[in-house]
Amino acid sequence: MLSGLLWMQSYGAYVVLLQDDFGWSKTMLAGAFALTRIESGILGPLQGWLVDKYGPRIILRIGIVIFGLGFILFSRIDSILTFYLTFAMIAVGSSLGGFATLMVSIVNWFNQHRAKAISFSHLGYSLGGLAVPLVILCLEGYGWRFTAMLSGVIVLAVGLPLVQMVKHRPSETGDLVDGEPEKLSSTAKSEVSVFDENRDFTARQAMRTSSFWLISTGHACALLVVSSVMVHVVPHLTEGLGYSLSQAGLVVALMTGCQMLGQLAGGYLGDKFNKRFICICCMVAHAVGLMTIAYASHYWMVLGFALLHGLAWGIRGPLMVALRADYFGPSSFGTIMGFSSLIVMFGMSGGPIVAGLLADIYGNYELGFTVLAIGAFVGSFCFLAATPPKAPPRVAM
Repeated sequence: MLSGLLWMQSYGAYVVLLQDDFGWSKTMLAGAFALTRIESGILGPLQGWLVDKYGPRIILRIGIVIFGLGFILFSRIDSILTFYLTFAMIAVGSSLGGFATLMVSIVNWFNQHRAKAISFSHLGYSLGGLAVPLVILCLEGYGWRFTAMLSGVIVLAVGLPLVQMVKHRPSETGDLVDGEPEKLSSTAKSEVSVFDENRDFTARQAMRTSSFWLISTGHACALLVVSSVMVHVVPHLTEGLGYSLSQAGLVVALMTGCQMLGQLAGGYLGDKFNKRFICICCMVAHAVGLMTIAYASHYWMVLGFALLHGLAWGIRGPLMVALRADYFGPSSFGTIMGFSSLIVMFGMSGGPIVAGLLADIYGNYELGFTVLAIGAFVGSFCFLAATPPKAPPRVAM
C-alpha cells in the first residue's frame, strides 16, 4: 500500500508538477522511472538469493529505511542529477522493502490457496491507488516537496513496525502450509495446482526450461502497458484530453478500484481454473484498454480504459507470482523471481521511455500507446506457449 500510494501510482502527478517547476521533458522524467526499474531488475537476482538465504525480514527492514530516506532526500532536489539519484534510492528501497521480498514469504505459506493469498496481498497496492487523490490534494495544497518529505516520514513510521510481523516459513512458528496438512483439492484443477516436491526446481534448473523465459517475456510485455500508464496516463489526461489534475486522479482511483475487483476475482479464478489462459485474456484486455485511452474522444472511453486495464492488471498481477510458484516450487522462489526480473525490467523500463519519446516527437501519446498495446497483444502468445515444465531430476541427498 505504501509503495502504490506514495510512489508507483502517484508518480504521474509528480511528473506534471516537476515539468512546471524545472521544464524537464517527458522523456527525461520517464527516463528516471525507467532507470529505476532497470536498477531494480539488475538487483533482482541478488535480492532473491539474499531473501532465500537470510529470510525476508532483514531485507524488508533495510528496504524500508532506504525507501523512506529516498523520499526525504527527493524533497530537497534542485537538479536532474539529484532527481535521478534520489529516485534510484526510492526504487531500491521499494524493491527490497516490498513486492518481491514479500512474495517469497507468501508462496512458502500457501499452496492450494496460493493465488488467493497473493491476490489478497496485492489489495494493499490497490488501496494505495484508491487513495492517490489524497496525495494529489496534498501536492496541490502544499507542493511536491512537502508531500515527498511527509511520504518519507510515513514510510519509516508505518513500514518498520509492520516488518516485525513477517515470517519466512510456517515452520518458524510451528504452523503448516495452508494451515492444514497437505491434501488434494477438488477445486484446484489447473495444469499444476497442488505442490509436488518433485517439482521443486533450483534457479538453474528453472532457467533451463522454456516456460521460465516465456513467462518472463510475457510478464515484460504486460508491464509495457502497466509502466506507461503509471507514468503517462495523468499527463495524457491533463494535456491531451483536457482533464484537471484532480479529475485525472479520480480516473486513477477508478482504475484502481477495478484493479481491486480483479484481484479478488483473480485469486478465486486462479485457484480454480487454468492460470495460463486467464493470463492470455488479461493481455488482450491490456492491449484493448490502452488503445481505448490512446484515442479517447468521449468520457465513456476513459471509463472503458479504467475498467479493462484495471481488471486485467488486478487479475493478471497475482497470477504472475502464482504461476511461477506452481511451475517451479517455493524453495528457490526468490532467486527464480530475481533472475526473471532481469527480463521483466525491459518491459517496466521500456514502456515509459517509448511512450514519452514518441509523445515528445509527435506532441501526443497516440502512437506510443498504440505501439505498446501491440506489444501486450504479442505477449499473450508467450503465455499460450508457456506449458508446465517437466519435473527436474532429483538429486540424491
